[in-house]
Amino acid sequence: MEIVNTDKAPAAIGPYVQGRKVGNMIFTSGQICLLPDGSLLEGTVEEQTAQVMKNLSEVLKAAGSSLQSVIKTTVFIKDMNDFTKVNGVYAEYFGDHKPARSCVEVARLPKDVLVEIECIALAE
Repeated sequence: MEIVNTDKAPAAIGPYVQGRKVGNMIFTSGQICLLPDGSLLEGTVEEQTAQVMKNLSEVLKAAGSSLQSVIKTTVFIKDMNDFTKVNGVYAEYFGDHKPARSCVEVARLPKDVLVEIECIALAE
């Protein structure tokens, strides 16, 4: 089991790592709209989702994978009314690839962001 770490995505803000690689499986921690330097991107739910997807992509890249090898995602959103907006950005990053997914509304997310996404992928 190895730790996945990259400076092209924000460092963990708690007692966890960006991801873990176990054999050919990659498990990412939830990503929020922090920039790689750790500063918070404040903006619309679409802007936040785009940054989350960039962060996920960089963590996967560091693990020898990509968004095209994602098997499953879990999306946490602050307001289910943003479901369509989040889906629009999410679809831009995945294109024709459609991983299995769960999406849940939550009362609160770290740093009071609007969206957090985690994933499971295969190494390429």
